[in-house]
Amino acid sequence: MSIDSASSQRDAAAHGPGNTGAGARTDVQLPAPPPAPARLKERRRPLLIAAMVALVCLGGLVSAYAYLSTSETEDVVAVRESVARGEVIEAVDLMTVQIGLDPALEPLSASELDDLIGQRAAVDLSAGSLVTAESITEEVIPSEGQSIVGVSLTSAMMPSEPIYAGDLVRVVSTPGEAGEIREGTTPVTIEATVVGVRGVAETGETVVDVAVDESEAADLASRAATRKVALVLDSRER
Repeated sequence: MSIDSASSQRDAAAHGPGNTGAGARTDVQLPAPPPAPARLKERRRPLLIAAMVALVCLGGLVSAYAYLSTSETEDVVAVRESVARGEVIEAVDLMTVQIGLDPALEPLSASELDDLIGQRAAVDLSAGSLVTAESITEEVIPSEGQSIVGVSLTSAMMPSEPIYAGDLVRVVSTPGEAGEIREGTTPVTIEATVVGVRGVAETGETVVDVAVDESEAADLASRAATRKVALVLDSRER
C-alpha cells in the first residue's frame, strides 16, 4: 500500500461518512414535533347547574320536614268508638294518634292508654276526639247520694264563657212572667257540678247536665222544666 492511499483512508475515517470535504459538516435535521391539540372551550350549561342547585335545595327541605315531623309530634290517646258518660271504657274504644305539639291541648299520652282500660267516661266521648284527664274518672256517675239533672238554657241564660265538665255552678230561679223581684227576697239557688254539656241544633239551646244532692234533684228538675232558671259559673280557682 502506498503512503498516499493510507493517508486518504485516515482522512475519511476522521471526517466520517457524512463529510463531503475537508473541514465541512452537515447538521442533522430532527423532525418537527406534532402540533398541540387545540384546547376545547368549556361550554357552560346554566340549566344543568340550576337543576343541580334545585335538587340540593329540595333534599334539604325534605330532610328538614322529616326532622320537624318527628321532633314536633307526639302520640296521644283518642277515642275510636263513642263512649257514653258513665260507661266503662274498653280497649276497643281507644286508639293512639299522632298530633302536632300544641300548648292549648292536653291529651293523655299514648303510654297511658293501658291505664285507662276499666275506668269510666266522665263525659260523653265522641269517636275521633282526644282523651284528657278530665274526661276519665274512676268513680261511678252519679256517685252515691247524688243525682243528675239536665237543664236546658238559652244563650241569654248562661255565661258566654264555655262550660266544661267539673265546673262548679249555681242554678238560679229567675223572676216570673211579670219580671218583678220582691224586695227582701233571695232567689232560690242550687249549687251543682257540671258533668256534661251538649248543644241542641233544633232549638239552638244548650243542655247542661249537673250533679246535685239527691235531696235537691226534684226541686231543680221542676224549676228547670219552667225554663225560668239561669246558670252562674263560679270560680275555677281551687
